Amino acid sequence: MTRIRPLANGIRTDHPVPGLPFIDDSHIPLDDGPEAIEAVGRNKAQGMWGRFDTEYSAGGWRAFTTDPIRHALAWAVRHHPDHGRTVLLVHDGDASSLHSDWTDAPLLYRAGGYWWDGTTWFRPGQVWDPVSQDHERRKASAAVTVTADAMLDPRAQPANAHLEKIATFDPQAPAPDNWRDHLALWARHHQQQKPALPLNQCVVNLASPELSGDQLLGVPEMAQLAGISPSSLRSYISRDTADVPLPQATVGGRAQWSRPVAEDWVESRRRSADGIREAMSAGDRDELSPGAARVRDRFTEDFYATLWGQPNNRKRWALRHRNPASVREVADLLAWSVGVSLDQILPTAILGPTIRHAVLDDFAFMMNRPKKNKEKPDSERGWWELNLTPPVAKMLDWYIQHHPDSAQWTIGEILRETNARWDIPAHDTGRALRSSLSMDGQMSKDDLEKYFELVIPREPTS
Repeated sequence: MTRIRPLANGIRTDHPVPGLPFIDDSHIPLDDGPEAIEAVGRNKAQGMWGRFDTEYSAGGWRAFTTDPIRHALAWAVRHHPDHGRTVLLVHDGDASSLHSDWTDAPLLYRAGGYWWDGTTWFRPGQVWDPVSQDHERRKASAAVTVTADAMLDPRAQPANAHLEKIATFDPQAPAPDNWRDHLALWARHHQQQKPALPLNQCVVNLASPELSGDQLLGVPEMAQLAGISPSSLRSYISRDTADVPLPQATVGGRAQWSRPVAEDWVESRRRSADGIREAMSAGDRDELSPGAARVRDRFTEDFYATLWGQPNNRKRWALRHRNPASVREVADLLAWSVGVSLDQILPTAILGPTIRHAVLDDFAFMMNRPKKNKEKPDSERGWWELNLTPPVAKMLDWYIQHHPDSAQWTIGEILRETNARWDIPAHDTGRALRSSLSMDGQMSKDDLEKYFELVIPREPTS
C-alpha cells in the first residue's frame, strides 16, 4: 500500500493525478527506456541515485532517478506495454518506496491508496495474507475507471494554465484551483506525443459508491469504529504511527476515509501483534496473556508462602533483619522456586515431542536431497550430511541445558526414528546432533562432550 504523496505530474504522463500541477520533464529521457532513466542519477553525484526493474509477471518496467537539477526531488515512472506510463515527481526520499509499491500488479494509485492493475480497482492493501506474503487484494465496490476524455471540460482554457519548470517548482505551493485548465494543457501536450495513448485509455481517477461523499467517515467516526478516542487517532496521524491509511479525500481541511478502508484498518489492527496481545489479555489486571497470567498467579502464591508462610522468613521483615545478607537469602529462595518450576512454565511433555519432530524434519530435508553417488544406500551417507537449522539447534541446546533428563529421552526417540527411517546408526546421528549444537548452541565444548557421552550409545567395535 503506497503512503507516498506525489508532488506533481510529469507532462508526459499518460495518467494524470487529479489536482497536481504538471512539470516539464523533457530533461528526463523517458522515451529511451528504463536503463536511461536509471543512468540519470545512478552514481552521478553525492545524494543522487537511480534504479530500474523489469516487471515479469505484470508486464513492463518501473524506474526512478534523482532529478539532476533539484536533488531533493526525484522522478518515478511505471510503464506498461498496453496501459502506457505514469510519471510522477516525488520527494527524493520517497522514490525508492514508491518504486517498491509499484512491484507486481499496481500500475497507478488514486484516492489515498486505491490502485488499478489495468482491469480492476482494489482498496489500499492493509490486511496481511501469510500465504501470499502480501496484503490481501480486496476489490473496490462497483468501481468505474474515469478517463481523461470524460474529465476534459470543453469550457476549460489551457491558456490559463502553465507548465512549471523543475528549477522554480515550489513543492509547498497549494494545488491549482483551475485544475481543469491544467488538464486541458496536458491534453494538448499529450496529443503531440508519438505515439500517444488514446485519451479514453488515460486513467485520471475512479468512481465508486464507497467513495461518495455521504459514505466517507471523519476522524470521530473512524476512531469510534476502531474503539479508540478521536485524540488518539489524531495522535497516530500526526506521529505517522499505527499504519493509519491515507484519507480518500480532504473536505474543508478535514481528512475523510471510505468506510471499507476504515474497516480494513480496524481489521488489520485486530490481526496485528498488538491486537492479538490485547485480545488474549482481555480482562487481566496486568494485561497479561492467559499463560503468562497463570504463571504470575502461581508464583504469587508460591512467593507469598515463602515470604510470609514460613516463620523463619517472616521474621526477616523485622527492622533488625533488613540487611543485604538477609535479602540475598530471600532472593535465593524465590529464584530457586522459579528454577524448579520450569516444567510449569514450558511443559516438557509437549516440548520434547515438538523438538523431536523439528529435528526429524530437518534430517528428512537433508536425506531427501539427491545423492551424488546414487548407487550407495542411505546408510552410507556421511553423518556430516545431517544438519540442523540454527533455530532447531538452539532449541535443542536450550532443552538440554534446562531439562537434561527429559532431553535424553527425546534424543533417544530421535536416534530410534532415524535408524528406522534411514538405517543410520545411532552414533552417527549423535555426531550430527553434537556437531550442530557445537556450531549454534551455547553449551561449552566440555559440557557438550560430557552430555553426549552419557546419552549416545557407544559405537560398536568390530
